[in-house]
Amino acid sequence: MPLPAALVAELSALLGDGWRIDAAARDAHAGDDSRRHVPPQAVALPRTRAQVVALVRACRAHGVPIVARGAGTGTTGAAVPTHGGIAVSFARMDRILDIRPADRCAVVEPGVLNGALQAALAAHGLFWPPDPSSADSCTIGGNLATNAGGPRAVKYGATRDNVLGLVAVTGAGELIRVGGAYTKASAGYDLTRLLVGSEGTLALIVEATLKLAPRPQAQAGLRAFYRDAASAAAAVSRLMAQPVVPATLEFLDRRSLALLRRNGSDVPAAGAMLLVEADGSADALPDVLAALGAAAEGEGLLDMDVATDGAARDRLWAARRALSPALRTIAPGKINEDVVVPVSRIPDLVAGVEALAEARALTIVCFGHAGNGNLHVNLLYHPDDAAETARAQAALPQVFALALALGGTLSGEHGIGLSKRDFMAHAFDAASLEAMRAIKRALDPDGILNPGKLLPDA
Repeated sequence: MPLPAALVAELSALLGDGWRIDAAARDAHAGDDSRRHVPPQAVALPRTRAQVVALVRACRAHGVPIVARGAGTGTTGAAVPTHGGIAVSFARMDRILDIRPADRCAVVEPGVLNGALQAALAAHGLFWPPDPSSADSCTIGGNLATNAGGPRAVKYGATRDNVLGLVAVTGAGELIRVGGAYTKASAGYDLTRLLVGSEGTLALIVEATLKLAPRPQAQAGLRAFYRDAASAAAAVSRLMAQPVVPATLEFLDRRSLALLRRNGSDVPAAGAMLLVEADGSADALPDVLAALGAAAEGEGLLDMDVATDGAARDRLWAARRALSPALRTIAPGKINEDVVVPVSRIPDLVAGVEALAEARALTIVCFGHAGNGNLHVNLLYHPDDAAETARAQAALPQVFALALALGGTLSGEHGIGLSKRDFMAHAFDAASLEAMRAIKRALDPDGILNPGKLLPDA
């Protein structure tokens, strides 16, 4: 069904050259990194919050869906306009409005790139902690929508932990302001944390006040190899139990290491590897690194490398950075899911995934953010092999079932979108899901914001 002519006329007049209905623009805003592709009926590129308010009110009046999007780097299909309607790109709302070093916060529009913000903050000796792998290309708005994380989340938290306040437009077309440039508050419901991670289903964020951290004076890293995943997981527990919190704590399973060796990386044969990063003051760092190294030692440790200068640290981390691209050398098809389990259950998750790989005759590679129990389970397959593709798709719900059985959850940083929506009923009871739907109805009474995402049908 075409968009109502009255709506087209209203939005064309409102947005000028920010209203696009040509095929090229629609196609460019049709998908994300989930490789799903559904063109919207039109694309809106607002420049101001007033335009966003008018846009939402007009779409509500005509019952037209709205799907907000950042740079399209998400992996769950959350930004794919499966119900048609209008894709709202915040690419033109890309201003850093204020940097306030004294308050350790920055005020930004949603279209600002994560990497661009980090560059602007460097001159002030500050940084914003969320560091997804797509940091150079993803937007702050996308980070907010999915509660993005990254390796630093073990010490600094994910996006939700680093946002102080938001300005947003609800599905009713109302502008709301929640939180502010302060770090402590006990007034009313915490709507700021509610909106972060809601994937554009409750409101369109038009401004964010972000919590900043001082850039560490020094960094150092260590790389530890273990006999098996159980030994590595035991080391993770020791590392997280002692007083010094690592800045990053990454896990790679034996399949990851075998893949890296096959592609020429300098890693020995082992059952698992941990990459640990420390940061802090230059004076304190040696003691911090010594404490982390002592915790990494224990039953099953095969070898450990320590690096304190930048070049040596880069060599330690080269394997981790090379891993994701190397996956494509196994098979061009990849289902990348980011389940979470309690840290103590990492060995059970890895063992269960290995058993699943054997049962389904698939290559499945596990790596990720061990300090948070957040592992990326990569199911690899050849899309031109129908049988293998079917086995990979059939294995996916088993991965989710395994994570839930181990006391975990469906996602640590990618979000739910379309990929995991139908599994939410397995992760939450009926009363919890109904509470979420009630919140959705309150903020988006006509259900126009990103319909069909995150919550399963009642």
